[in-house]
Amino acid sequence: MSEKKRGFLGRLFGGKEAPAEQPEETVEKSPAEADSAENVDEKRLGAVEPELTTEMEVKPVAALDEPLKTFGLDGGPGIVPEFSAKQTPLPADDFVSTDVGSDPDADTPLEDTEPAAEAVEPKDVPTDPSVDPEEPKLSWFQRLKKGLSRSSASLTEGISSIFTKRKLDASMLEELEDILIQADLGVDTAMAITDRLSDGRYNKEISPEEVREILSQEVEKVLKPVAQPLDLDMGKKPHVVLMVGVNGTGKTTTIGKLSKKLRSEGKKVMLAAGDTFRAAAVEQLKIWGERTGADVIARDTGADAAGLAFDAMKEAQEKQVDVLLIDTAGRLQNKAELMDELEKVIRVIRKHDPEAPHTVLLTLDATTGQNALNQVEIFGKVAGVTGLVMTKLDGTARGGILVAIAAKHGLPVHFIGVGEGVEDLEPFSAQDFANAIAGLA
Repeated sequence: MSEKKRGFLGRLFGGKEAPAEQPEETVEKSPAEADSAENVDEKRLGAVEPELTTEMEVKPVAALDEPLKTFGLDGGPGIVPEFSAKQTPLPADDFVSTDVGSDPDADTPLEDTEPAAEAVEPKDVPTDPSVDPEEPKLSWFQRLKKGLSRSSASLTEGISSIFTKRKLDASMLEELEDILIQADLGVDTAMAITDRLSDGRYNKEISPEEVREILSQEVEKVLKPVAQPLDLDMGKKPHVVLMVGVNGTGKTTTIGKLSKKLRSEGKKVMLAAGDTFRAAAVEQLKIWGERTGADVIARDTGADAAGLAFDAMKEAQEKQVDVLLIDTAGRLQNKAELMDELEKVIRVIRKHDPEAPHTVLLTLDATTGQNALNQVEIFGKVAGVTGLVMTKLDGTARGGILVAIAAKHGLPVHFIGVGEGVEDLEPFSAQDFANAIAGLA
């Protein structure tokens, strides 16, 4: 076939050799038709195609959309499959596992492929952690022991390395004292433990288990006076609880958990979103309010925290609320301007009640170690801290610092937290804590 006579099939097959030509049939035309044909631009339209005798039916390009869609290839560049009029395309499911249409750069996804749901992990949302239904639920002591595993492991390993088939002498006691101080138990507690060991045991063998028993007993002796429950029934209505602490210590979450505990006791609770610098804290407290049935007083981000505390005090008094829990913005203890603002919040609260806040709880992150001692000292001077809540005993904690704080400051320890769940905040038990940090069952 000549160049001009390839026509439609020539363009369809991209310049490849067209099928064998058939003898042209002579067709008589009327004069008018002949005259019209002569005026047509052959270069644009091509020559008249001969009639084929093959069984293949050439469909218009638009008609190819259906089989292309069946294979999930509609819109794919440079793909022109042939179909006989008698052919039936295979189901799309037969091609799911093939490479056809799996080009990661393709603009159009396969029809049979559902887009993956976008994984959104909200921050600062008080949701309970997911629990494997097949995994047995741990008891409170088991969770506490797991949370103190870092401290107990270092102590257990150190004690075992020292007290192994050796008679007790001064060098062993010095080594033990160093290990106890490195575990943040404090110098006073470390000396008390070594003194107890040395009493009547010189030049005698002592097992690591005996040392750990003495360690637990001495730690419990320090912690027992400060292990006090939180008493909010002191004849004050509303009883005002101010939550203070540095950034990230879990103030807002602790307020939510306390709200749940108080509501379960039948108390009428109000929450004040005083952390006005962090939008997530306000939203988090609102969610806790919905979950626990507590009223929430909140303002826009950046609002004056002292003004919000003033409004919360007024409304709590009008509604005869039993307990008002006031959140505050996290602040570093060495930033004077932030501590001044905290003092302002307290002054505003006392305009409604000169004795308020009746309880000031300081949240301490158990992973901070020695820095927690400074936080207790500074916040104690500025806000008049009345009690402590130790949070984030989650396996990375340096729980021994609580022993040093108790020995130095003697502040009540009301709660400890081992996770983000509602049930992960429990009243502090000196015996449980001492046994867990000593690695005892």
